[in-house]
Amino acid sequence: MNSYTLAMDIGTSSVRAALYDANADAVPETFVKNERRLSETDDGGAELDATEALSQVETAIDEVLAKSADRRIELAAASSFWHSLVGIDRDGNPTTKVFAWAENRPSKYVAELRKTFVESAIHNRTGAHFHSSFWPAKLLWLQREQPEAFARTTHWISFSDLVLLRFCGKLRTSVSMASATGIFDQRRCCWDDEMINFLGLNVENFSTIVASDLETFGLSEDYAKRWPRLANTRWLPAIGDGAANNIGASCVSCDKAALMIGTSGAMRVAYEGEVPETIPDGLWCYRIDRRRVIIGGALSDGGGLYRWLMDNLRLNGTDDDIESEIATRAPAAHGLTFLPFLFGERSTGYHENARGAVIGLRAATDSIDIVRAGLESVAYRFAEILDRLNQVVEIREIVASGGALRESPVWTQIIADVLGRDLFLPDTREASSRGAVLFASEIFGVNSSKSTALPLGSHYRCNIRNRSTYEEARNRHRSLYERISA
Repeated sequence: MNSYTLAMDIGTSSVRAALYDANADAVPETFVKNERRLSETDDGGAELDATEALSQVETAIDEVLAKSADRRIELAAASSFWHSLVGIDRDGNPTTKVFAWAENRPSKYVAELRKTFVESAIHNRTGAHFHSSFWPAKLLWLQREQPEAFARTTHWISFSDLVLLRFCGKLRTSVSMASATGIFDQRRCCWDDEMINFLGLNVENFSTIVASDLETFGLSEDYAKRWPRLANTRWLPAIGDGAANNIGASCVSCDKAALMIGTSGAMRVAYEGEVPETIPDGLWCYRIDRRRVIIGGALSDGGGLYRWLMDNLRLNGTDDDIESEIATRAPAAHGLTFLPFLFGERSTGYHENARGAVIGLRAATDSIDIVRAGLESVAYRFAEILDRLNQVVEIREIVASGGALRESPVWTQIIADVLGRDLFLPDTREASSRGAVLFASEIFGVNSSKSTALPLGSHYRCNIRNRSTYEEARNRHRSLYERISA
C-alpha cells in the first residue's frame, strides 16, 4: 500500500493541509484551506487567540482525513509562521494570546535593548536585529506590561510548539523554529545565554530543542483516539515557513534565491555550510536545520500593501482590468516616490516606527499611478536585500512564489526589471507545504528524483531598458528613505 505525508502550512492568514504522495505531489481532492485573520488592535497589536488557533489546525486535519479515504499516512510534517510567541502555564494552558511577527506594541522596548547591548554583536550571533518581531522586545513588553500573565507563565514557546505539545504531549521545538526567535545562537545551535539571562529567564523556560533533526513523535492517547488513522504516524516538529518555502522552491544552494510575496514579502538564500563570519547589516540569518543556513530579508508590506491600495483608492473594475491598466503605464513615468511602510519596516533598516509616504503628487496623478508606484517601491526594497545578499553569496537565479505574484504578472515583471534578473515562477502553488514534505522525506531518505525537481512554470525576462529607467527612480527612493531614517 502506498504511504502518504500529511502536510500542514500553519500561517497567520490561513491554515492549509493536504496529503502528499511519495513524489511530493499533493493529492488535490484532500486539499483544505481555512482562512483567518490576525486580530489587529488600535495600539499596534497583531495576535491570534491560542485556543481558537489550535482548533483551526485540528479542524483542518479533520477535513483532510474526511477527504482522504483509507490512505495510509506515515509522516506528518508542517511549516509554521516564524517569530510567533505564546506563553503557557505548567499544565500547558495558554496564558497569553499568540503574538505574531506584525506585533508592534513591544516597539518601545527596542530602544532599551539598543542602549543595553551592542546591536551588531547580538545580530551577528543571533541573526536578528532588535525589533518587535523578535522575542527579546516581546518578552520585555510582556514582563513590564502584562506582569500577571508573565508570572503565570512557565514556558515561552512558538505556536507550532503548542501544536506539538497539544497533539503529542511533548514540549519540543525544531532548530528552524528556535533560530528565528532572536534568542538563539546560530553557530552553536542552542538558546543564547546572554539574552536569556538579561530577560531574567533560563533555558528551562523555553521549549527543548530537538537533539536530532531525525526526532519524531507519536500522538497522545487522546488524539490517537480522535484520529485513529494517525495513531502510528510519525510527527516532525514544524520548520519555519520561510525555510519550507525555499525547500519547496528548490532554492537550497548559494546561487539560488527564493523571492516570495504573500501578505508580506521575503528574499532568502539557503545552503549547506557555515553561518557567514559577519552577517550583513540589514539581513537576518536563521537555520533550516543543523546542516543548513538560511539568510535573507523580510518586508512587512507585500500583497497586503497591494490590497490596501486597491481597497482604499476604490479602483473600478475587476482585478484583471486594473492589472491591464497598470501594464499600460511606462516604468516610473508617474514621477512619484513611494515609501512602502504601512506596517513599519523590517529589512533593511529595521525602523520600528517607519511610516508610508507618497511624494511628488501632481494634478495629473491618478490612482493607477499611485498603485504602480507602490508596486515599484516594493521592488526597490527587494533590490536593497539583493545587494546585501550578494555580499555573502553570488546569486545567479531567482525563483519566485506566493499568491500575490501569481495573481499579478505585472508586478512580477516589475520586480524582474528592477532587480535586473530573470524570475522563474514555478507552477507549484503550495511551496511551503511542499517544502515541509520534502524536508520530511529527505530526512528519512525517501526523496525521488521527481520530487526534488522544480515544477514547470513561467519565465519573466528582465527588460534591460526598463532596468536603467528604474535605477534612477530607485536612487530617488533611496535618497528619501535615507532622509527619513537618519
